[in-house]
Amino acid sequence: MNHSHRSSRLLLAAAALATAPAWAADTYPNKPVRFLVGFAPGGANDLVARVVAARLGPRLGQQVVVDNRAGAGGNIAHDLAAKATPDGYTMVLASVASMAMSPALLGKVPFDPVNDFAPVAQLVDVSSLLSTHLSNPAKSLKDFVARAKQQPGKITVANPGTGSIAHLSFELFKATAGMRVLNVPYKGGAPAAVDVLSGQVEYLIGVISTGAQHVKSGRLRGLAVTSLKRSPSLPDVPSIAESGYPGFEAAGWLGIAFPAHTPAAIVARMNKEAAATMALPEVREPLLNAGLEPSLKDAAAFRGYIKTELAKWTKLIRDAGLKAN
Repeated sequence: MNHSHRSSRLLLAAAALATAPAWAADTYPNKPVRFLVGFAPGGANDLVARVVAARLGPRLGQQVVVDNRAGAGGNIAHDLAAKATPDGYTMVLASVASMAMSPALLGKVPFDPVNDFAPVAQLVDVSSLLSTHLSNPAKSLKDFVARAKQQPGKITVANPGTGSIAHLSFELFKATAGMRVLNVPYKGGAPAAVDVLSGQVEYLIGVISTGAQHVKSGRLRGLAVTSLKRSPSLPDVPSIAESGYPGFEAAGWLGIAFPAHTPAAIVARMNKEAAATMALPEVREPLLNAGLEPSLKDAAAFRGYIKTELAKWTKLIRDAGLKAN
């Protein structure tokens, strides 16, 4: 092979490599997209994923398949996403629990929240609700704290999983109130709610959507929400801040993230379709009714927010001396 022919072939190969990502983005997606969720079906994470996936799929022209991989406070799903091929066909419902809370709480997670992901968009803000069975003598947050202090380490509180948004929000409240309880972790909000409804566990701390339906139906009593103000979906339930702990706030968020190194054009396409999906009334209404407030951030803003949140929660968790066990 002469020098000119070899040079020509090298140039053609370089050109093909340079245009490959654009070509992939132009034809993306040409098969179903897997949407990993770190908690069991029936909880808030699952609700967000399924409501969004149902409308996002038609916009992409391919099915968005929700894949629940519950366990480790959502970290199993995030680890799978971080190690997936960065081709736009695997994404995760990124949560504050795994991306900003777990690293400090557990000391180590099997992925880097900042460098192992390509953030796409924040979808919702998430606050938590403390509730109890109607037969429980506690009629208010004040009653709950009093009982917990009278029986240190004996009051049982179900949560959606160690390191979850609800668990960490409650741990911060425990530190603020200076009390000890017996945490009972589950693999999602729905199974935790089942055991509180049946009376096997006394209290439930879960994201608002988990307990709101049961409070509205009169099966559970709402004691307090962790947002600074009351939730529009539960206007009769006071915030912790107005129940004797001024300024207390522990809110979370959920969004979409691809593995790091996913082509920028694919990230941009998914961000565009996610934003359009979140603007639909049929998406916003069920989320708002469940106490999940739509709050959209684009890829760049979401990346910056994850970094800020990681720093914030790391400091709060370390200052409070919190550990997973």
